[in-house]
Amino acid sequence: MKWIEWARKLQAISQTGLHFSQERYDRERYEQIRELAAEIMAEHTSLSKPELLELNANEFGYATPKVDVRGAIFKDDKILLVREIADAGRWTLPGGWADVNEIPSQAVTREVLEESGFETKVSKLLAVYDREWQKHTPSYPHSVYKLFFQCEIIGGEPRINAEVSEIAFFGITEIPELSDSRVKKSQLLRFFEHYREPTLPTDFD
Repeated sequence: MKWIEWARKLQAISQTGLHFSQERYDRERYEQIRELAAEIMAEHTSLSKPELLELNANEFGYATPKVDVRGAIFKDDKILLVREIADAGRWTLPGGWADVNEIPSQAVTREVLEESGFETKVSKLLAVYDREWQKHTPSYPHSVYKLFFQCEIIGGEPRINAEVSEIAFFGITEIPELSDSRVKKSQLLRFFEHYREPTLPTDFD
């Protein structure tokens, strides 16, 4: 999977170069690098080169990872999962992309509310993982940091929506088929360890 690292690095070089360079010939070279990065990714993903170029054109400034936030909520020794409509009905922790101008705790409580109907507060940062190092599939064009928070329910009730078809709590031996793009079973098992031993430090890659 080295190709994804190379393509991301080329995209990052082109994005940062186009942001800082004012010289016409340098900009042309950075645009060629962006084209090459899109061509490499198009060969190995379901996205076309024009789609990738449009996606990359919307990025500007110094290239940095995107941030995905997920909430781990426990009740009676079970963890809350939601069934994602977009991923063939597989299950995941509620969460999604952090929005601009949100602090991380706001981002995760918003996502949990939107996807599950529960109002929550953050009690602990469980883990900061690099998506690629954790071997999530499929690979993304962008580098992604995944922030997992333990959250406590303070209100609300289960509520399905346009993204989620089912909401349920599962014990450690009951974990259903997961959306590997969003969360891995090994991660859930680790979060059960955090739940049972609250003094464990935050995990990171």
